[in-house]
Amino acid sequence: MNNIKRNEHLLELLSDFPDGAKLSDILAKLETEVTARTLQRWLGGMTKQGLITIEGSARGTRYFTKAAEAAPDKETEKAQEILIPLSEQAKNALANVAVPIQQRPVVGYQQDFLKSYRPNIDSYLSKEEKKQLAEIGDNNVGAVAGTYAQQILNRLLIDLSWNSSRLEGNTYSLLDTQRLIEYGEADDQKSAKEAQMILNHKDAIEFLVQAAEEIGYNRYTLLNLHAMLANNLLPDPEAPGRLRSIAVGITGTSFTPLAIPQLIEKYFDLIMEKAGQILDPFEQSFFLMVHLPYLQPFDDVNKRVSRLAANIPMIKKNLAPLSFIDVPEDLYFKGVMAIYEQNDIHLLKDVYLWSYERSASRYRVIRQSLGEPDTFKLKYRTAIRELITTVIVKEIEHKNLAHFIRENAQAIDEQDREEFIKAVEQEIMSLHEGNFARYRVSPSEFRRWKENGR
Repeated sequence: MNNIKRNEHLLELLSDFPDGAKLSDILAKLETEVTARTLQRWLGGMTKQGLITIEGSARGTRYFTKAAEAAPDKETEKAQEILIPLSEQAKNALANVAVPIQQRPVVGYQQDFLKSYRPNIDSYLSKEEKKQLAEIGDNNVGAVAGTYAQQILNRLLIDLSWNSSRLEGNTYSLLDTQRLIEYGEADDQKSAKEAQMILNHKDAIEFLVQAAEEIGYNRYTLLNLHAMLANNLLPDPEAPGRLRSIAVGITGTSFTPLAIPQLIEKYFDLIMEKAGQILDPFEQSFFLMVHLPYLQPFDDVNKRVSRLAANIPMIKKNLAPLSFIDVPEDLYFKGVMAIYEQNDIHLLKDVYLWSYERSASRYRVIRQSLGEPDTFKLKYRTAIRELITTVIVKEIEHKNLAHFIRENAQAIDEQDREEFIKAVEQEIMSLHEGNFARYRVSPSEFRRWKENGR
């Protein structure tokens, strides 16, 4: 009997025990003799696949089928469909993943899904869709990478940190998130893990925006992105920023990710290579959202990496970022699940298109309220940021500030030097607890500088 048939047989046996079955109950029902240890191993594998659940421990352990789970909430699905219009292909994908998990085929990583994709020949997004996205992307802020994201950074840090964390089940409210990011005030009623998740997003977003000219579709960017998002959240302290070398399972899906480390590394590099070859930034973005979670290249935090990586093309090309505003958690995960189990991109694509239009509209309004950016500050934004960061970290006292700034401005072109010094001084004078995040310093560093340096 193969694994699939065996699992189906065990699920059928468990269905006779609505209150859960003991190991001895299952052994008594089996027609063939197996040891208790072997049966435990089979049931453990089914748990990892999300086919069954386990409650209790030792002799009190009971095994439950998930058959009763299921029928999708029709009212919820209808409400989500009104919110996000779905194509017929997306509706079919949604119907397929709504089937009880026991009735969905067990599948593994399909290598040809990635290998067969030909950049700039094949495309997940149609020409019309890419044209529509380009029209709403609001690219009119100049050629320096990261300019758009810099202009709305304070808002982006809160929006993207909150929405991406919310999609992971984080219970912080938008206002809680704002308080945590701007003032370092965590909610005492919520777990430290939730606060860590949000602060990790903040660090990762700042990394992408501040290093806009250096980031790309390479190991440096993706490994560091994962390291920041996974910081202090994984059992293995060496796992953040490292490709996966262990087998993993995903709860609630019949998909089993690739488990061979050499192949994980090979296809991770192939994802980066193909993404780098794609010319259209929106196709690049969606390609990363599809293939990073599907490969599961890291021990955990893969979907978070994919959501922030989807913003790399937006940041580099000065397009409105994608912050997943109002995206329904259930519909997003079913879109990802359709890729896992069917390699069907249509449901996630409809979520992506709707979400980008919503994000772009939001940031267009915000940018209009900000007015035109200072072109001089844009030209020297990196030098200004680095100098102010140094002032804070080194706790330069107010009485020594003018001399320190002038001394460090000697590398600036002589004709721009005085204007540069003036710009740095203005920025320092306007620093407060709600805007220091752009300089990539911690709340404690800013507080020490404010108390001791000034």
